[in-house]
Amino acid sequence: MATRKEVKTRIASVKNINKITRAMEMVAAARLRRAEQRIANLRPYAQAIRKMTQRAAAEAGDVPRVPVLQEREEMRQVGILLVTGDRGLAGAFNTNIIREGLRLKREFERDSASVAFSVVGRRGVSAMTFRGEDLLESYTGFTDRPGFANAREIGGALTSAYVDEELDRVELIYNRYVSPLTQYVRRHTLLPLQEAEVFGEGLPEPEPPSDEALAEAHMRAGWL
Repeated sequence: MATRKEVKTRIASVKNINKITRAMEMVAAARLRRAEQRIANLRPYAQAIRKMTQRAAAEAGDVPRVPVLQEREEMRQVGILLVTGDRGLAGAFNTNIIREGLRLKREFERDSASVAFSVVGRRGVSAMTFRGEDLLESYTGFTDRPGFANAREIGGALTSAYVDEELDRVELIYNRYVSPLTQYVRRHTLLPLQEAEVFGEGLPEPEPPSDEALAEAHMRAGWL
């Protein structure tokens, strides 16, 4: 049986752990709010870029010898870009992307096309390597604060592979953020440009949560 001193020491220890955990919750909540604000600010820009790209592709459709506009008659090799995170403990965030990537691979293989994955994020890289999948490229260490230079590196590598006819098609799979508890796995065609999708085209766009619903989601997740 524990002595009175041991019980007091244990209570003090639990209180200290509670203080540390509470401080971690407050830091996580602040980081989450900043990330949500960045997402909200970037979405109009991303939508405009996609629309501009598709319009440019449509206007240049008759221009000969533009590699990214050339559709391949035979689809032999498909590149799939998976955008996962560098960290775990995120529920099904990474798992759903990996599952959709593997499902899409089987779909292309039924059409006699081979698939090579490019993966963003340590969680996706480790999962796909463990499964013995071919990785064309892997990109890690920046998912907390992704920048334009990272996107340019990834886009440049995939475009070069397409132009050099190492890939006949490029698909993107990522999570569409709605709230801390809700993300939708989305798939977009990146190359050839004629098939690249404008944001949300052909797919029902989920309604953004109200401020009350978002706050409630935060509360259930323990961030407020």
